[in-house]
Amino acid sequence: MVERILQAPGQYWMLAAMWIRSTLAYPASFVLLMVTGILITITDFLAVLLMFSHINAFGGFSLAEMALLYATSSLTMGIADLVTGSIERVGRRIRMGSLDGYLVRPVPAIIQTAADEFRLDKLGRVLQAVAVLVIALTQLDVDWTVAKGIMMVVSTIAGACIFGSFFVLGAAFQFVAIDSAELSNSFTYGGRTLTQYPLTAFGKDVVRAVTFVVPLAFVNFYPVLFVLDKQPPLGLPSWIGLLSPVAAAVMVAFAALGWRAGLRRYRSTGS
Repeated sequence: MVERILQAPGQYWMLAAMWIRSTLAYPASFVLLMVTGILITITDFLAVLLMFSHINAFGGFSLAEMALLYATSSLTMGIADLVTGSIERVGRRIRMGSLDGYLVRPVPAIIQTAADEFRLDKLGRVLQAVAVLVIALTQLDVDWTVAKGIMMVVSTIAGACIFGSFFVLGAAFQFVAIDSAELSNSFTYGGRTLTQYPLTAFGKDVVRAVTFVVPLAFVNFYPVLFVLDKQPPLGLPSWIGLLSPVAAAVMVAFAALGWRAGLRRYRSTGS
């Protein structure tokens, strides 16, 4: 089991590199797609800028603090979409019966489906988020400590794992309801939109739901509160952002169980 886990990154990269070479064979098309992705994601932040042209704060967050929320949300989602987003196509392979080929190869099916038609142009969204993140951090007067620096790095990885888990869970559900990719999108792309805004602007029931049921608050909200020395809502402790890796580990384990359950249910098309 441990050996298979250690082999997974190399196997994934081998498959992704094949698609990268295919993509770079048409460099002009690749550049256009990446630039288009950047422009599309910029419109999300333009909406925030437009909102702050009429107000000074939203949910207790200034423009620079909102930019930090936006950047961390987009960055974590961008990484998850780049690495695991292709897995949502599994429903198409189930309908066509082509998933059978993945099951007889010496590479786990989850790695093959995650790397399927790997799109390097999605990197544009990640780069745009990094640019906003750098700008936000230069505008904020953060009292940096080692703990806060580690928090920024660890929470980014944990947030990407949480979003990635939603991609996997959505794919697993397609073994039951094949045409259900939109349900997954409500948690992935919908979750990205939600986490771009301070949860303090929503009702307490929403905050409870994304804290104790669907842990979207651990993607970036609680870690950002920790970095900005802001008090979490609901009377929660200031260190709750440190639980971001724990929430990610729980989601990854849950996604792994969901995927295995989906595969056991798969009966092929007989073709």
